[in-house]
Amino acid sequence: MFKFNPLGRKTKYITLKNNKITNTKDENNAVPNIPNGMWIKCDGCGKTIYKKDLEENSKVCPSCGKHYRMNARERIEYILDTGTFRELDKGMITLNPLDFNGYKDKVDSFKEDLQMDEAVVTGYGKIFGKDVVMGVMDSNFMMGSMGSVVGEKITRAIERATKDKLPVILFTASGGARMQEGMFSLMQMAKTSAAVARHGEKGLPYISVLTDPTTGGVTASFAMLGDVILSEPGALIGFAGKRVIEQTIRQKLPEGFQSAEFLLDHGFLDKIVHRLELKKVLYKILEMH
Repeated sequence: MFKFNPLGRKTKYITLKNNKITNTKDENNAVPNIPNGMWIKCDGCGKTIYKKDLEENSKVCPSCGKHYRMNARERIEYILDTGTFRELDKGMITLNPLDFNGYKDKVDSFKEDLQMDEAVVTGYGKIFGKDVVMGVMDSNFMMGSMGSVVGEKITRAIERATKDKLPVILFTASGGARMQEGMFSLMQMAKTSAAVARHGEKGLPYISVLTDPTTGGVTASFAMLGDVILSEPGALIGFAGKRVIEQTIRQKLPEGFQSAEFLLDHGFLDKIVHRLELKKVLYKILEMH
């Protein structure tokens, strides 16, 4: 059906229902429905990307190269040889040492939704046949915040690598220390750093790969202690937020000062590596060592 306006032109009725375009009046010329979630608009270039194409391209925009965040399982699947991953310390339980109100329920909710025990997954694996111990943080789990279990799993992974004389690769993605655990969370900075130091004393390599975002206590500890420190393009890397720093030092900070590119220019990183080249670069570093 059409509605005739005063000028005599026919007007179609088109409505938006549940984020789907539907033509409610003209059944013969109805606008086709497009299922939700099939397309996304790139934050970098503004182009519309078919979601499946993005996933097949390792979550890198094919137009502008923007690197979208990967979860821990996706990262492990992409970096390690197929079928070689053996998870460590699975099922380690997060406690509530400060009896923080609602903390246990929040952790349980993330565990159920994401089907993972905590914000880091660690284990043995191979990169083009070379044995490694790898840890991958996941920003989807309470923003990758580092509590007692996260620090313990990373420490144990490094200690196993030291015992087995294997290199360590850690992928960082974190909002920093977990406030619900207070001082217990801050103690993980010293514990993980000590494990890295003991690993280095044995002459074994540790490669740190910083992904978006790497901030807070993770940046202030094991993230920046790698023998080789890599980063993905465009990653946010820093300790405190821009506003907090400006208020503390009472100075204006330059734009992009917490980007991977800025840190590379100022000597904090060894290299920025495109995700599609990352596995090859890691293999070359391992081969040199």
